Amino acid sequence: VPVLDLDITQPANIQRLLDQFFGYVEPQIDQFHRAVAEFRRQIPGLAQGLTAIIEGEKRDNRRFAQALAGFWDLCKGSLNPNTSIEEVEDMLKQHLLTERIFRSVFGNPDFVRRNAIARELEKVVDALTSRSFSRAAFMAQLDYFYEAIEKTARTIADYSEKQSFLNAVYEQFFQSYSTNTADTHGIVYTPAPIVRWMVASVEQVLQREFGTSLSEPGVNLLDPCVGTGTFMLEIIDKIRPSALPHKYDHELHCNEVLLLPYYIASQNIEHEYYERTGQYAAFEGICFADTLDMGRVQLQMFAPENTERVKRQESAPIFVIIGNPPYNVGQVNENDNNKNRKYPEIDRRIRNTYAKSSQATNKRALSDMYVRFFRWATDRLYGGDGVICFVSNNSFLDQFAFDGMRKELLKDFTSIYTLDLGGNVRQNPKLSGTTHNVFGIQVGVAITLLVRKRNGEMQRQPATVHYARVDEWWRREQKCSYLDQMGDFTGIEWQILTPNARGTWLTAGAADDFDSFVPMGTKEAKEGRAGSTSAIFRTYSRGAETTRDSWMYDFDRNKLASKARTMIETYNSELSRWIRAGSPSNVDDFVLADEAKIKWSSRLKECLVRKMEARFDPDSIRNALYRPFTRQYLYFDNIMTHRQGVFPRIFPLQSSEAENYCICVTDVGSEKPFLVFMSDVIADLHLVGAGSSTQCFPFYTYDEDGSNRRENITDWALEQYRAQYGAHVTKWDIFHGIYGLLHAPEYRAKYAQNLKRDLPRIPFVSPEAWAAFVAAGRELAALHVGYEQAQPYPLKHIEKQPFTWRVEKMRLSADKTELVVNTSLTLAGIPREVYDYRLGNRSALEWVIDQYQLKTDARSGITSDPNHPDDPEYIVRLVKQVVQVSVETARIVAALPGLG
Repeated sequence: VPVLDLDITQPANIQRLLDQFFGYVEPQIDQFHRAVAEFRRQIPGLAQGLTAIIEGEKRDNRRFAQALAGFWDLCKGSLNPNTSIEEVEDMLKQHLLTERIFRSVFGNPDFVRRNAIARELEKVVDALTSRSFSRAAFMAQLDYFYEAIEKTARTIADYSEKQSFLNAVYEQFFQSYSTNTADTHGIVYTPAPIVRWMVASVEQVLQREFGTSLSEPGVNLLDPCVGTGTFMLEIIDKIRPSALPHKYDHELHCNEVLLLPYYIASQNIEHEYYERTGQYAAFEGICFADTLDMGRVQLQMFAPENTERVKRQESAPIFVIIGNPPYNVGQVNENDNNKNRKYPEIDRRIRNTYAKSSQATNKRALSDMYVRFFRWATDRLYGGDGVICFVSNNSFLDQFAFDGMRKELLKDFTSIYTLDLGGNVRQNPKLSGTTHNVFGIQVGVAITLLVRKRNGEMQRQPATVHYARVDEWWRREQKCSYLDQMGDFTGIEWQILTPNARGTWLTAGAADDFDSFVPMGTKEAKEGRAGSTSAIFRTYSRGAETTRDSWMYDFDRNKLASKARTMIETYNSELSRWIRAGSPSNVDDFVLADEAKIKWSSRLKECLVRKMEARFDPDSIRNALYRPFTRQYLYFDNIMTHRQGVFPRIFPLQSSEAENYCICVTDVGSEKPFLVFMSDVIADLHLVGAGSSTQCFPFYTYDEDGSNRRENITDWALEQYRAQYGAHVTKWDIFHGIYGLLHAPEYRAKYAQNLKRDLPRIPFVSPEAWAAFVAAGRELAALHVGYEQAQPYPLKHIEKQPFTWRVEKMRLSADKTELVVNTSLTLAGIPREVYDYRLGNRSALEWVIDQYQLKTDARSGITSDPNHPDDPEYIVRLVKQVVQVSVETARIVAALPGLG
């Protein structure tokens, strides 16, 4: 049937023809995608309906209540002793909403009878429907969706394509049904090219290093987080036909802790075996279990089959571990009550290895789920030889928090291969997660192949580290195509890395002489260890961290006081309620989670458990630097502030702000470019936004009552500087000289990579250069601290009537020479050099534009209004002052000498 009749001598017609040809979608496929979209839209409502039915039946149907309680006991015994009844009910709802898919799409009408877990759930469903609830009538609401899937399945002969659209259903289901589950467990399936490359690489390692293969008897393999089974399918496809029955029955193992992917994996694997052998055989190697908790004494199991499978796996001599562990460092918001589960044994092992070997102050990143799987997999080899291959977050490669993990991996393995697939949108905002990341996520990705070949001997030298990285700007399709072209790890051109003693692997771009410079501060000096005076500053502090900025910061002092009082009253009320309830151990489930009334953090819950009552104190309202050139009031105390750092001894009283200064720099591991800024008030931890922390080096420190002021620059440092530059050098000279030098373009460029991995170290320069840095640093400090007293830059006003100074959201013109303040005022004539002065990833002016706007926090409903009713011109004047400060800063920095 003709579709188009066009004159193809016209270029536009050829384009139209190609667009229609390549954009064509078969009707049944189009129907399927529309059905999936409809399914995603309906699922929340259907889940709510099931929730109401379950609640009613728990109350009125004794048989169901008993069956549900029995299944809950099985879950607590098998999966997690802290499994909640809500999680069990979620399993039941997932089963009800998806069971038809597995019967129809897989052509397996006996699924619920054959599968041990589905069989147990069906017993609960039987009890649920024993009184009045009609399963068929309720599920009829999804007939359109199921029929579309079934129709599509009948048109797809290639089973791998069927798996792809089932994986799409799987992701869509969890993203719609439970975003918390999707976040905690990393619901995303692994692209086929990654799976193929990893399995092929493991096969090559087995052959080259150990003279064996995936097909050989004795090579037990385990996928600890099997998901929908993609790795196991590729492995089954790689095994020789003659060896497959034995491997399938005895030496292939996998685990899954979520019900829906467990169902999909079970059927995928059994179907793949049927395709390869022509015979159906239940796959006894899959366990419905939590891999990280497999060593716990099992109380009860779902069924004898699952019990035996777990025991068999635990006793198996695993030689290969492969898979895609979930990536999640933990919940962002404590009110969500969606923490990663604690695993006492694995967490203890991480503390005693990765954390113990680390020099990092903040080790929170080591609680990421993928780190736990690296630790678990290493231990699961039971000290013997073997191979581990994971695709994971790539943060362990270069972030400072993982220095101990990198050191331990060098001890645990003989060879390490890491293919860095990049895609970290947080580090490079110009990238797109959906375009440049192989998983379509925001964090970078790497494939890591760990090989241990000791042949029963003690390991005498660290692992050889092989590293390769794909082009940062490749699209995900290019990265996947590259993996297919390379085939396996032998096709990659590897670079041999030489890790240093501090656990740094990626040293490219780092200058060797940096380590020879004098450190601004060290952990040893800060802790007062004996013989640890060889640092410029005795102590330093992370910026203040509230974890509840909308509650604890404000431009208006009175409004902040009102907010603080409200939250303190709510906290004390919750504390009293918790005590009256008998101090239940599960605080997360007990406390009020309404962020319009209270914003929790782990520290605040610790205070509650310790029965610490909060009291409002007007003296706790302090001046603070929230972002560059953005002063706000901060409610600062040891309960409402999540982490105070050393600031109670840096700015103990408001009077100390008149005499003390802090040099603020970005902390190691920052995702933002290096920052240096001067503050005379408490500085926020995220001075240049999320993804970057701040360390502050004060000139003075005090006792917490404000007494006993002392200089924070060490006498040792003063001796060094006087030896270099003369007896006239003072500690203020050192302070200002460092501030000037940290602005030097040559220093910032040459040591950019070093500054990502370490706090600044200060070189000794020529006396002439040092004098210039001291003078410039003194001038810059006065400019940056006193910016509100700067002479406003003469920007041109373009005004309209009716006129107002009020700001809601300012914006720059396309050429950045004008700033639209509001509908009645535009400031023109912004000089180009303003944008040369940058702090993190924004210029000073852009920070002011970003911060001085009307904002309403979506979760708490709290509105931040930067306008000053008693000084309506304040924001416009501030803009002009920051423009002036930026121009002056650019002039001073341009005149700085080289390092010599």
